[in-house]
Order: sequence, then C-alpha cells, then structure tokens
Amino acid sequence: MNITIAGAGEVGFHLSKLLSYESHNITLIDKDKERLSYADTRLDIKTVQADATSIVRLKENEIDNTDLLIAVTSSETTNITICVIAKKLGAKKTIARIRNTEFTQKKNEINFAELGIDELISTEELASNEIKLLIDKSAFHDTHDFEEGALTMVGIMINKNAPVIGLSVKEAAEKYPGLHFMPVAIQHTDSMETIIPRGDTVFKAGDQAYFITTPEGVDEIQNLSGKMSKEIKSVMIAGGSGIGTKTALELCKKGFSVKLFERNKAKAIELAEQLPDALVIYGDCRDVELLEEENVDEMDAFIAVTGRSETNIMSCLFAKSKGVDRTISLVQNIDYFKLSKNIGIDTLINKKLLAANNIFRYIRKGEVLEMTILNNMNAEVLEFKTPAGSKITRKDIRDLNFPRNAIIGGVVRNTTGFIPLGGFRIQEDDKVVVCCLPKTISKVEKFFN
Repeated sequence: MNITIAGAGEVGFHLSKLLSYESHNITLIDKDKERLSYADTRLDIKTVQADATSIVRLKENEIDNTDLLIAVTSSETTNITICVIAKKLGAKKTIARIRNTEFTQKKNEINFAELGIDELISTEELASNEIKLLIDKSAFHDTHDFEEGALTMVGIMINKNAPVIGLSVKEAAEKYPGLHFMPVAIQHTDSMETIIPRGDTVFKAGDQAYFITTPEGVDEIQNLSGKMSKEIKSVMIAGGSGIGTKTALELCKKGFSVKLFERNKAKAIELAEQLPDALVIYGDCRDVELLEEENVDEMDAFIAVTGRSETNIMSCLFAKSKGVDRTISLVQNIDYFKLSKNIGIDTLINKKLLAANNIFRYIRKGEVLEMTILNNMNAEVLEFKTPAGSKITRKDIRDLNFPRNAIIGGVVRNTTGFIPLGGFRIQEDDKVVVCCLPKTISKVEKFFN
C-alpha cells in the first residue's frame, strides 16, 4: 500500500515503524526538521519536510496515488483539514486523529465521510474505554473486548501458587476439562521471547499470559492463574483531563464512588458542576498529606491521568504503597512500557499507542474488525470477518495447516462466542480472533482472502 502519514510525533513515528516492517511505501510529512531527521535515520521510509495542508506539496508527493492518508498531528483541526484536502485530491481513504469526543459521539448526525474523512480516532475516548474495561475486570493487567464482550482478551501474571504451574497446555486442558478459554500468548519471566503456545508449552510461575475467553471463562482464568479479582467500589482519579473527566462521568453512571483531584482551581470548580455525582477536590495529587487526608488507603483503585507521566507514575506508586489494590497510570513515553513488568504499577496506558493500534487495523489485508498489540509482547491480536469461499472455511481447524506462530483463539458466530478446538469448522461471516507474531501476519491474512 502507498501510505501517507501527516505528523511525525510519537503516533506518526510508531505507525511508520510498524508499517515499514511490512514493505508498505510510507511517506512521512511534517514541518519539524528534527522530528523527520530522527525518523529518517531509524526507518526505511520517505520523509518530507512540508506543511501537510499545502495543496501544492500534497500534489508534489502524489497524494492522488495514496491508498491511505493518516493525519496524526497534535492539532485535530489540522488533521481534519488535511483529510478533507487529501480526499479531494484523490486519496482513497483518510483517517483523522481527534481530541474532541463530541465528533465521534455525533457521527450519526454529521456524515464526516461526505466531508472527506472516512474515520475519526479519539485518543481520549480510547483511553477512557480502556480504563473502564480494566476496572470492570480488575484481576487483569490488560483487556480487550470483541463483539461487545462475546469474546474477551485478558492478560494476567501466573502466580506461584497457581494450580497450572508445571503443567503443559495439553495437561491443563485434560486436568480441567470443559474450560471456556484459550491461551494465545506467553512470555516467561526469564525471557523476552513471545511464545504462541502449543500443547507442549509449560506454564511457569511469573509468566505473563494472554487468553481469549467467553464470559464464562473469566472466573476460570482467575482461579487457574492464582489471582482473584477484588470488587471495586471506590475510585480515586488524579487529573481532570479529558480522559479523567470522561472516566469519572462513566464510572459515576455505573454507581462507583469517585474522587477526582484537579490542581487548577478554575477547572476544579468547572468539573464540580460537570460531575455532580463525584467529589472534585482542588489540590495536587503529588501532595502526599492531601492524599492521606482523602483516605487514599481506603480506595479500591487509583487512576492517574495528569499531563505528566512522572506525576502519574509516582502518585500510583504512593497509592500502591498504601494498599490500593488496582493502579492505572497514563504515560506519554511509549518506552515506559518496557518497565511496566517491574515498575510496580498494575497497568500503564499510552493514548498514542492506543490510537496507533486502532489505526493499524485499516492496513491489514482482509476485513479486520479489531486489532491490538499486546503490551510488552511481540504479538498482535486481530479479529477477521470471514468472507465466502475463503481458505479458512474449507477444512476443520486441525486440518488447515495454520501457521505455527499463530493461533485461532476464538470465534463469534452471530452474537455467541466459541473457543474452537481442532474439530471446529469456521463458516462464512464468522468473526475469528487470531493471535500471531508479526512475521506471520501475511500468512494468516491469506486464509481470509
């Protein structure tokens, strides 16, 4: 594909990096010479120093031959403008990164496609949704729902007291028959290698493991991993950002007791009016005495979403030291994810990475409905819609000769989720959830063409 990316910030760079590994023709446009130089020395892509809203410069770079234009600058107004112009000049598909969640909420009232914008990606909305899902499934450090929860991907650490320790996947299945989940990725504590598990893969203490499960399998995974979830009723949020406000609003609607800290007095007053069911506190979440006065030790969860990663991390670590069971921190630097296993915080969230993952599914071949990259692992989970006559429908799963570094974790048929075993036959219009290593993706895609 010919892909043009406008904006060489973290989202643009991350997308360029992922896509350059897959032999796409990438053009990265930005006005900032230093950002482009950083990308140019690290990636095999074309970089162009220019204003992406310039009609002349877009024409010079053959925008009419572009399969996908992705606008991910720091300005949503600029992103919208770039998409509108690019579409008029012949770009086949356009995606704009936005901040204002009102745009995505009013999609039915305003047809953005008519304006030239095929997709809108709201980073604040993606992050807020991720936090809500993590609160709902508190035993897990990473989650992702498919088809409104018909299937769920969960990530969890295998505790040393887990009953599956020392058992292979096959032995665990024989010992605990009738389970409603499938292990799809494992990373041992003494290794950085991502393993797509097979029957002989052995569970070890400290493993980071990902599973695909139906609703019935969530409790089963918790039991076998040795970690039980704690019911969350009270939540403390540090930071009245767009993410913090939206999260507080949604949690209040669901009956949670919410306290929100905001260091800006005028904004705190405004938030108190917006969030009548939450307790808005004017103060700095770095003030340890204030946190103690507001009984941080009695909270079930602590969510830090200020504009500073260091503030978020330190306040979460303090909350953890006071016995808070669930901590979630927003971080700006994607590199922090490499530390998340040892940093002492349950979950790190990066809204730019969430946006990049969401955008990335539009590049995949076949009809990809959902796509996510596993935290700290070199693996992707994709949901394909099965077309008529595709290779995946011609045989039972055991006879498909599916790639070794990929696994079919679940299938949604109509609205029901299934954990497919070897004798399962995939049908037209099924939604199939696959986990695979990046090097295997092209082989997997051929099964759905």
